[in-house]
Amino acid sequence: MSSITISAPVKPHPNLRPLSIFRDLPPVADLIEQCFSSTMDNDGRRYIQDMRRAGGDHGFLQWANRVADSTSLPLTGFVWEEDHRIIGNVSLVPFRRNKHRLYLIANVAVHPEHRRRGIARALTLHAMQHAREKNIDDLWLHVRADNFDAIPLYQSLGFVERACRTQWQAVTSQHLDMPQTDIAVEGRHPRYWAVQSHWLSRLYPDHLGWHANWNLSMLRPGFLTWLKNMFMDMNVRQWAAVRRNNLLATLSWIPTGRGESLFAATGARSDPEALTLLLVHARRELHYSHPRIQLDFPTGPFDNAIEAAGFKIHRTLLWMQATSA
Repeated sequence: MSSITISAPVKPHPNLRPLSIFRDLPPVADLIEQCFSSTMDNDGRRYIQDMRRAGGDHGFLQWANRVADSTSLPLTGFVWEEDHRIIGNVSLVPFRRNKHRLYLIANVAVHPEHRRRGIARALTLHAMQHAREKNIDDLWLHVRADNFDAIPLYQSLGFVERACRTQWQAVTSQHLDMPQTDIAVEGRHPRYWAVQSHWLSRLYPDHLGWHANWNLSMLRPGFLTWLKNMFMDMNVRQWAAVRRNNLLATLSWIPTGRGESLFAATGARSDPEALTLLLVHARRELHYSHPRIQLDFPTGPFDNAIEAAGFKIHRTLLWMQATSA
């Protein structure tokens, strides 16, 4: 694979320095919260709390200092400091896909009073140079689709869009009315797996799986899958939308504790009404275990169908990858 396109190394600005996990985690947590609090989900809030807690845990800090470049935690990065105050941050999170190493650039944050000074550009460019020095040739980031300041910045640094995904949320309720339709909802039958797995592979692609950790093998029919899920205490639920014996869509629920527990599968010719029906059904069926459910799905022609099921947009993210030389 070709290396990332980066200009010749530039001497870093005197205000730019490496993140110190021994003293910087609490102020960086404060900065990230200030910049992104309006769009954080529960995982993001827990992440901020964990950063503050870790900053006071000497044992954790000793361990983190040894494994910063190998564990998928934001322990490596750079900060911008002025007058002994951190006003900018970028994190580099290492991942592995099979034996391939890659970095996620994350938490690019600049204090609102210090923006439009080139701080975010300097931090991101320095993170890219650090990746090159570590011989990492695969570099990703995600950015809100409505962040019209950041997107051109990343494009100018050689990042291109690889995917656009929307995170949806809805409350559950047993009192919802099911839409009137000729489409039937039934349990996912094993005979649907070949089509369902094909749809899932397109909607939840491998090239993003390193970050999302989609474990779609838990949806495969068969005794061994059932046995494995039982030992893991995973009560996987699956439904299919069918019209006159034709499969239109499937919906699966994996109670992993992560936000993206619903996995919808549709084809190019699927009726959007089928997805709406399945999502309303899930809101009814899952009311006993979760007051709120979430769906991560490619942004596109099924947006209206998801909205019609009572789901609201939490955020839409562009996934961008550094282009090759």
